[in-house]
Order: sequence, then structure tokens, then C-alpha cells
Amino acid sequence: MPESAQPVTPVTFPPAFLWGAATSAYQIEGAVREDGRTPSIWDTFSHTPGKTAAGETGDIAVDHYHRYREDVALMAELGLSAYRFSVSWSRVQPTGRGPAVQVGLDFYRRLVDELLTHGIQPAVTLYHWDLPQELEDAGGWPERDTAYRFAEYAQLVGEALGDRVEQWITLNEPWCSAFLGYGSGVHAPGRTDPAASLRAAHHLNLAHGLGTSALRSVLPARNAVAVSLNSSVVRPFSRDPADVAAARKIDDLANGVFHGPMLHGAYPETLFAATELVTDWSYVQDRDLEAIHQPLDALGLNYYTPTLVSAADAEISAPRADGHGASEHSPWPGADDVAFHQTPGERTEMGWTIDPTGLHELIMRYTREAAGLPLYITENGAAYDDKPDPDGRVHDPERIAYLHGHLSAVRRAITDGADVRGYYLWSLMDNFEWSYGYGKRFGAVYVDYATLARTPKSSARWYGEAARTGALPEPEGV
Repeated sequence: MPESAQPVTPVTFPPAFLWGAATSAYQIEGAVREDGRTPSIWDTFSHTPGKTAAGETGDIAVDHYHRYREDVALMAELGLSAYRFSVSWSRVQPTGRGPAVQVGLDFYRRLVDELLTHGIQPAVTLYHWDLPQELEDAGGWPERDTAYRFAEYAQLVGEALGDRVEQWITLNEPWCSAFLGYGSGVHAPGRTDPAASLRAAHHLNLAHGLGTSALRSVLPARNAVAVSLNSSVVRPFSRDPADVAAARKIDDLANGVFHGPMLHGAYPETLFAATELVTDWSYVQDRDLEAIHQPLDALGLNYYTPTLVSAADAEISAPRADGHGASEHSPWPGADDVAFHQTPGERTEMGWTIDPTGLHELIMRYTREAAGLPLYITENGAAYDDKPDPDGRVHDPERIAYLHGHLSAVRRAITDGADVRGYYLWSLMDNFEWSYGYGKRFGAVYVDYATLARTPKSSARWYGEAARTGALPEPEGV
């Protein structure tokens, strides 16, 4: 038999592995003024001229609020076993305080019931960046009170959905909330204050801990509480000690600032040293770290591309582009002496290098950092310039190759001893991609933004076959 005709050994996954897709409320729901919902920071930000591509907003998004049954039916048709979605805080608690608006909670009750009817396990993310504007007006995440408001909100949602939802995630990517929202300003609320970004990071940590305790006070014991971190795979440009030190500084600011207190009950001492000219950390109060360091039932990891850094050249006074949007302000407080470099290799429409080895590296790191804790890949995916062909079909072989490579990396990590129990593709469907507006398509399902018609791409069919069989189909051309 010629070598090219040798049978390919299929990449198979454990029988209980969850095959999911993920979305977030502001990116898909629309209906921003219905049933008592009030503006979040993303409503305000997207309606501020110059903040999003073409001034686009999530006012309608993909109208999931009215089309959720159609979307759940699509998930079921594809064979998904899990769906991760977020709750709009200002839909449930319009001012960020006080009792819940039941009509807002009713939407999520209906959504959960529809998922369960189709045999799809819901996973609820409580916070995916859409802080009620009234809380931002009171100071936002740099203010300690916001953490306590989050805990009250978490308890309200836990009471409403805890009898039917077993998988809970407190925060999604708190790094983005803190450092893109309050440091570089490319995300809502668009503030550019390095000290405030570090205060926001601490209060997000505190919100996670207080929210975890609040959830556990109302959830059945069988329910699991996790957090989703977009921990960076930070690599030094060379083995030069200055480059290694630069990588350590960015690792602290990207990773240690969150997993330190959440998983280990302490911030890295090197983080304090790196940021001493930015903040004195006096807002870390007695017993905060104890409150943050709550036992978790699982850890979510979001991964897209690795980060390559070096010590900055003498003439460089600010970091080079780091893949987190164009801004004259850095999202890395205290790291003006670090330069960011484009990693080699093919790139997605976001300009992010495709490197599945980074996902394997990330999983194995957190197998050590969070020993004994089940892991889920709560986001992974790619944006491409998808277009329908003359017959209306959307063929996206690049995304299929991307998914095959990254899911193969997940399987290698499982073989290497990692306890990875599920994968959530980002995203279920094309949607509002934050400051990029509607110009970047991450979805496995194509959305015609003029008609809002949904068309599964070839990657959706490929991923659905993997979900149904527990094995990865070979990408085309293999």
C-alpha cells in the first residue's frame, strides 16, 4: 500500500466529553430596550462615535432574544451536547441593585428549558463584560462596591436557574474587563487609567470569590462553579535574561494577577514589584484573598493565540502591537519596557497566529497550576472572511483545519494526563464582535445581517459530526 493510502488513525475523545458552543448576551441577544433592560457599558460604548467599526452596535445583534428557539434547534440539529451563554446583568437587575426583574429572568428560564428539552446542557456565564451603566456611573470595577453588587446579582440568578443549570461560570475573561476596559480603553467603558485597571482586576477577583460563595449558598450541591480565564501563553523572544524577565512580567499581568489569588490565595510578589510605580495595592483589604480563594469545581480556559515578547529596545517607550486592538494606551500597566512581537505562521482574520501547540501548553500548565481540577476549553475558534457561494452555501475549510488542529491538541493533552472534560467552540454563530462591529465572523453558523437568516457553514457540519461520533473527521485535503 503506498504511504499516501495508509489509513489515518482517528482522533477520538472520551465518551463523556462535552461538545459545546459559546456565545455572550450583548453579542447576540439584541432587544436592548425590551422588558425592562437598561443600558450596559457596551450599549454606551458602542453608541459613542469612533468606538466601534462603522459605529455598529448590539442593538439588534442577531436577535437571539426573539429567535432563541430557532437557534437551539440548530444546536440540536448539529448534535451539540452543551451550550455556554451569558446572562445580561442589566436585563435581570437594571440598576445593578435591588430585586430581579422577573420578565428578564423569564427569558433565561425559557432558554434553559428549551435547551434541556433538546438534551443540551446549559452552562451559564454570569458576567461577560456588560456591566450595568448605572454601576459604571458609580465608579465601575475600580470601585470595591461593584464586587458586592455582583455577588447579589449572582445569588438572584442562581436562585432562578439553579434547579435546572448545573454548570456555572462567574466571570468571562476578567483580564479583558480590567485591562482593555480601564487600561487601553479599546473595550467598554473605554477608560485609560493604568492604576484603575489594576484596581478593577482586584475587584473582579473579589467579585468572583464573593459570587462563588453567593452561588453556593443557593445552588444544589451537585452544581459546579467555575471561572473562565483567557490566560496567555507568554513566550520570550529569546533566552536572553532580559527577554525572559519581560515574559515573566507579562505572565504576571496576564495570568498571575487572576490565577494567583483565585487558585493559590496570593498575588505574585513579582507582580507587586513590576507595578509599584503604578499603584500601591492599598485597596487589597484584610481577608480579601481569603474571600477570593474559594474552592472551584472546574476551570475554564479560553485560547486563541500565543504571545511573544522581548525587552524593549532603548528607543521604544511603549509596547508594540499586542493583538488587543489599536490604542495609544497600553493594557499592560508597568510594562512600558516590554515589546510585543508577531508570532510566525498563518493568521486568522484577526491577525492572530494559528498555533495549536499553545493550547496544549496552556492545558498542561493549568493541569499543574490547578492540580485535580477538571478543565474545560470554554472558548476557542477563529475569524475568517466567510461568504456564501452562488448556491447559498458557506464553505470554510480554514476554520475546519483550525478546529482539527486545536481539538487534536486537546486530545494530546488528555493523553498526557490532563483532565479536560469539554470544549466550547467560539462561536455558535456570527455576531457583534465588540469594537470590530460585524466585520469579523467567528461563527460556525453564518448570519446574513440584512435578513438575520442562519446558515450552518461547512465547519458547523464538521464539528457536529465530531460531536455525534466523538472522533474528529479529517479536514479536507488530508
